[in-house]
Amino acid sequence: MVSRSNSAARLDAVFGNPAAAVVLAVLCNILWGSAFPFIKMGYRLFAIDGADTPSILCFAGVRFMIGSALVWAFGSALRRRPLPMPRGRVLAECCGLGLWQTAAQYFFYYTAVATLTGAFGGILNSTQSFMGVILAHFLYGQADRLNARKALGCALGFGGVLVATLGNHGSGSAQGIFCMLAASAIFAAAGPWNKAVTQKADSFSVCCLNLGVGGLALALAGFAMGGRLTPQSGAGVPVLLYLAFISGAGYVLWALLMKNNPVSRISVFGLLIPVVNTLLSALLNGEPLFEWQYLAALVLVCGGIFLVNRPRRAAAA
Repeated sequence: MVSRSNSAARLDAVFGNPAAAVVLAVLCNILWGSAFPFIKMGYRLFAIDGADTPSILCFAGVRFMIGSALVWAFGSALRRRPLPMPRGRVLAECCGLGLWQTAAQYFFYYTAVATLTGAFGGILNSTQSFMGVILAHFLYGQADRLNARKALGCALGFGGVLVATLGNHGSGSAQGIFCMLAASAIFAAAGPWNKAVTQKADSFSVCCLNLGVGGLALALAGFAMGGRLTPQSGAGVPVLLYLAFISGAGYVLWALLMKNNPVSRISVFGLLIPVVNTLLSALLNGEPLFEWQYLAALVLVCGGIFLVNRPRRAAAA
C-alpha cells in the first residue's frame, strides 16, 4: 500500500510540475490531433461508408476497448500488480464518465469525421478549448478564473486556428457540424468530472474504465445494429492499433494533467489539435496545404498558450 501511494505521489508530482505539464499537454494534444486523419484513413482501410453508422460505432468501440486493455497493461506493469479497481459509488461514477466522455462524445465525433474535412473539423473541434476555460471559470471561481490575460491567449490561439484553415475550410453537412460541436461540448463538460473522479480513484483505473465501458457501449450498439469490421488490407489493423494507443495514452495523460493542474491551463492546449489535424490531413489524406498559414498559426497558437500559462507577477513590496 505504501509503495503504491508513493508511486502515485511521484506521478502526481511530475504532472503537477508546470514545465512538465506544458510538455505533456503538448504531447497529448499532438496525439489527439493525429486522430482525425487516421480515423479517416481507417474508414478507407475498413471500407466504412460515411452513412454506415453501425460500422462506424463498431470501429470506434473496438478502438476504445483495445485502448482500455493497453491502459490496464501499462498501469499494472508500472505498479507491478493489477490495477486497483474502485468499488461502489466511485465505480458507478467511473462507468458514468465512460458512457459520457467516451460513448456519447465519440458517437458524435466519429459521425462528424465521416462528413467533414480535417481542416473544417479541426476548427470546429477547437471550440472545446474555449468551452473548457469558460466552464472552469464558473465552476472553480477564484481558483481558476477567466482573466484578461487568459481571454487574450484564447483569442490569439483561436486566431491561429482560423489562419490555419484560410482557404481550406472544406465542406460539410449540417449534421456533421452539429455533431462536432456536440462532441466538443461533451468533452469540455467531462473535464471537471474527470478531475473530480481522479481525486477519488487511481487515474489509470479511471481511464481503463472510462475507455472500456464507453467502448463496450459503442461496440455493442454497432454490432447490434448490423455493423461490421472487416479490414480490406494489411494496413487496417496497424491503423486501428495506433488509434487505440492514442486513446489509451491520451486519456491517461489528460486525466493526470486535469487532476494536478487548473482546468483552464490545460484546456487551452487543445488549440494545438486543429493545427496538427490539418497538417496531417494534408500529408495523409491529400487535403491542400498552404505553408504560410500554418507557420503563422503556430506562432499565434504558441503565443496564446504562453499567455494562458504565464505566471502572475508578484506584487511589488
